[in-house]
Amino acid sequence: MGGCAALVLAGGGGRRFGGDTPKQYLGLGGRAVIRHSVDAFLGHAAVDAVRVVLRPSDRPLYDAAMAGARPMAPVDGGGTRQESARLGLISLADMAPDTVLIHDGARPFPGAAVIDRVVAALADYPAAIPALPVADTLKRGDAAGATVAGTVERAGLWRAQTPQGFRYGDILDAHRRAEGKALTDDAMIAEDAGLTVAMVAGAEDNLKITTSDDLARARSIMNDPIGATRIGFGVDVHAFGAGDHVTLCGVRIPHDRGLEGHSDADAGLHALTDAVLGAIGDGDIGSHFPPSDDRWRDAASDIFLAHAVGLVRAAGGAIDNVDVTLICEQPKIAPHRDAMRARIAEIMGLAVERVRVKATTTERLGFTGRGAGLAANAVAAIRLPAR
Repeated sequence: MGGCAALVLAGGGGRRFGGDTPKQYLGLGGRAVIRHSVDAFLGHAAVDAVRVVLRPSDRPLYDAAMAGARPMAPVDGGGTRQESARLGLISLADMAPDTVLIHDGARPFPGAAVIDRVVAALADYPAAIPALPVADTLKRGDAAGATVAGTVERAGLWRAQTPQGFRYGDILDAHRRAEGKALTDDAMIAEDAGLTVAMVAGAEDNLKITTSDDLARARSIMNDPIGATRIGFGVDVHAFGAGDHVTLCGVRIPHDRGLEGHSDADAGLHALTDAVLGAIGDGDIGSHFPPSDDRWRDAASDIFLAHAVGLVRAAGGAIDNVDVTLICEQPKIAPHRDAMRARIAEIMGLAVERVRVKATTTERLGFTGRGAGLAANAVAAIRLPAR
């Protein structure tokens, strides 16, 4: 087929950044960080195909981040960046591109001019990288990093960026030969294979998000402070039926009856999912997971809530706090309240103190008072980027 393919590597867990969400899926200007990277390549005339290499466990985050985009189907990465790049390259074998660009998913601003320069250099060299000269004085520290052990001459030192470009056959062969070695980037793998690597001008805005300060800088580049707070409200009702337990707020509770519903009938998580979707103005649980679809029959409702949370993050938002009220005569909620809060916090990636679960009765009035079913109300407060 030929042409140029871009591989966007998103297999890392972002341990240095902290938090439960990998940095490449955090919000930036109404989109996930990685969506900026993917869109830059999808919109570039020199790039014919784009593929993301990801951790299998991040697939729900990826799906939310790529809503409406048209990259190639993603592929699973490996335990290291090097292995992920190799697996991504192998996945392009059927396409057999002439050239390939390998980019860090945590670099949201690979400008068109940088991509142009890398692609152009591949006409004369088997490999090319964008780079910036080191401007700061470099110091070598002692073993403990407490004192200066010497000054490093900075002349001839450059900061490597991505996308790094290669002729496809050359870099695939280099990666296969480098398997088992610990090499820090694809250019180093090319060097190890004896390939000449050209350098072209990088860009200061082509930063890699590694810490919260980096994300703040990226938001500053986009003039993207976290702005308005949105409130969403959700309600759900389920009737009692045959069974020996109910599932509420993700917790299985023994009971002499079950709850009727297409999924697991978890009224607490259903109401909370609708509250989150309402806050971001993205339909309701039925529009995302229609009860006419057999895929969701008996499904655990944590799937629905996790999907809604992924949409918030893809929109660049942050969940502030949530509050669920369960309305029933039975079962008693108090013995399970802490477990419910912990489960919701786990699903949503929140600190447990940001989650409230309460219970009340209707003083034996109405269908809940008669024990015919139960209901749940939920409120979610979400901060979205200012527009």
